[in-house]
Amino acid sequence: MAKEDIYYATGKRKRAIARTWLKPGKGEIIINGRPFDEYFKIGTSKIKLTQPLVLTESLTSYDIKVKVKGGGISGQAGAIRHGITKALLLADPELRAPLKAAGFVTRDSRIKERKKYGQRGARARFQFSKR
Repeated sequence: MAKEDIYYATGKRKRAIARTWLKPGKGEIIINGRPFDEYFKIGTSKIKLTQPLVLTESLTSYDIKVKVKGGGISGQAGAIRHGITKALLLADPELRAPLKAAGFVTRDSRIKERKKYGQRGARARFQFSKR
């Protein structure tokens, strides 16, 4: 196997950053040195990160190695999905149309809004009393 057969991409979501390596194989997914079934206990997270592979019918075509840090479970799953999508596009640019139609190519740029001074939170205000 040549070095050209390994595709690297970075995926991001909220505070999570996922470094993703994709290489031709039999469908093994390793996240931070552990199988993805062991790393993600929640079923929705497992479904979320395999969506681009299921859509492109390449679930058993690639071995995926991921190093993810930051954020929570949902953010990490979203970051991994984004990383896998970008790596798939490097492996086969023809997949861009179905992946873009499904909304996996675009990074979800929503992040937590900062707390403002003189307030209880980002948007929440202290209770106003007229008298």
